[in-house]
Amino acid sequence: MSASMDLSRMCSVGLLTHECFDDLGNFIVQAEEAGHDFVVTPISHPTFRRVLNEDNATDKETQENWKDRPVFNRNDLVIKSAEWSGKAIGLLANWIHLDSTNAEIRLCSELALKQEIEWACHISLTGLIFPSLPKGSLFNTARAINNAVRSMSFTQFLVRVPLTDKSAVQSNLPWKQWNRLRTLTEYNTKIGVVLELTSELPIDEKLLNMWLAEPVKAVIVPAEIFVENSKGYPVLTKPHQKFIKKLMDKMKPDMIVTLPNTPIHKLATPSSYSEYISFLNRNLPELQDVDKFATGYQDYLQAPLQPLMDNLENQTYEVFEKDPIKYQQYEKAVYKALMDRVEHNSDIVTTIMVVGAGRGPLVNCCLRASEKSERKVHIYALEKNQNAFVTLQNAKADVWGDKVTLVFADMRKWKPATQCDILVSELLGSFGDNELSPECLDGAQKFLKEDGISIPANYTAYASPLASTRLNNNVAAYKDLEHYETPYVVMFQQVCELAAPKPLWEFSHPNKQIDVEPMNNLHNVRYSQVSFDVEHDMVMNGIAGYFESVLYKDVMISIRPETHSPGMFSWFPIFFPIRTPVQVPQGSTVTMDFWRLTDAKKVWYEWTVSVYGSGGQEMTVLPIHNVQGRSYYVGL
Repeated sequence: MSASMDLSRMCSVGLLTHECFDDLGNFIVQAEEAGHDFVVTPISHPTFRRVLNEDNATDKETQENWKDRPVFNRNDLVIKSAEWSGKAIGLLANWIHLDSTNAEIRLCSELALKQEIEWACHISLTGLIFPSLPKGSLFNTARAINNAVRSMSFTQFLVRVPLTDKSAVQSNLPWKQWNRLRTLTEYNTKIGVVLELTSELPIDEKLLNMWLAEPVKAVIVPAEIFVENSKGYPVLTKPHQKFIKKLMDKMKPDMIVTLPNTPIHKLATPSSYSEYISFLNRNLPELQDVDKFATGYQDYLQAPLQPLMDNLENQTYEVFEKDPIKYQQYEKAVYKALMDRVEHNSDIVTTIMVVGAGRGPLVNCCLRASEKSERKVHIYALEKNQNAFVTLQNAKADVWGDKVTLVFADMRKWKPATQCDILVSELLGSFGDNELSPECLDGAQKFLKEDGISIPANYTAYASPLASTRLNNNVAAYKDLEHYETPYVVMFQQVCELAAPKPLWEFSHPNKQIDVEPMNNLHNVRYSQVSFDVEHDMVMNGIAGYFESVLYKDVMISIRPETHSPGMFSWFPIFFPIRTPVQVPQGSTVTMDFWRLTDAKKVWYEWTVSVYGSGGQEMTVLPIHNVQGRSYYVGL
């Protein structure tokens, strides 16, 4: 293992067998000796299939007794006790047919399923794997599973789903069946996916990435999909390697390998397949700075900051000040503005006002830009947080001296004796304007000379339709309307965008269209309707939001995926939930209507989603969320 590999990123690797070993303990020991962390084995022996009574070989009294009191014969069980429960995951019987046209088989299948599940829970198995879903109707399968898992508290119920269908590799038929089950069971959090890789992969990467939004808890890598390298060892193709590494990186699933019944790779040993999977795991791409920073926060719902209503704590300032890229870009923007504004060797002193100075990182940026550009500056550092202001006083006394004038005031109310050449602020939120940068800079632009420069110069909000079972479940856990109508700052992990983000609206500064003291905030109201064409069947669980900002001329910062500033971690994306998952068929169009609204005391967002079929017919319309800011707003 490489010295830099984080052990927390390593996946467990198990061995799957369909054989029914009389001595399960011996098999587990052998599997461990070959480097496997656990085994996947049938719970029951094929003899248990007699309960279906398919050939009417069981007398009526015996069958009725079993229905009334379903008890295992000891010889019907492969996992006979709790002795190995910590080392085994159970395979549910593959002959269970819950959607059979035969009513008796349907009934007996459900009773057998319950019996296996109850035994698994009794001996505390960590997981159960249900066989691949039927290709036809699965209404009764969904109902029976939903009922059966209600009693499960510790054991995870997993459904085996092949990655592709042999008859249509370049489609997402298996995902459609999984989606039907998940929809019928109302996103039951006790039901997850075991994704079984197939020898052929879809060419369209979107058909692979959609699984990143699903609750994939384990991945089966059959021996048969391995190919032989020039030395005779089993390896995986480049596309398989890439997809497996992505799953490991984003989801950290349990990895499960199989062994061939007869040797198919010359130099393969019982440990070759698991060793290769571990090799891929050890060679994951190194985490980027933003991923290291976000460790523990992936898909975690955080309320956006309320910088006008609340004063930030010292620790919050400290975290954001560690972002080297943001301040590097700000310094570059101030440097270029100084170079454009003042001739070399000039005695002109450029006045810079840093509004919302916090603990002073932007002041330091401006001083470094002054030194680098060899332009003289005087800086006003304006801050309303009385606690952060103490830190500014310390910096002035110890470092800045007379180059900086401190002002303790709210930028919307302060009346300076002089105007500035450059106005610098870092008031942006994950959606650009969601921390009230427009309103704050409306109040501050009176500080700016007629030909003055605002940094940032503008910022644009972007949005895209998003799929994520995990985020959907995280919001649903609150069981109230308020949380479905609240945006969250989230470091996306197990998500998939249905289409690339599109711009909603832009704010530019200084805003020459408003009075110095505007009577109201209506000029900051926005409305946008954007549409997205969706190429494959998907489910939409919410809206992803990003921003892109021009600080000065060609100097930008962005969290939009296509233009994300490398290494910048000050902002996570923003997530707007929707009250119900929306089915989005292949070839349909998702339309979002988004509003930024305001009154005298607050700013809020409202949003809704519509889906239109390929022929333009309306298929789904959601209610408008967060009407009048009833669930969430940002206070002025």
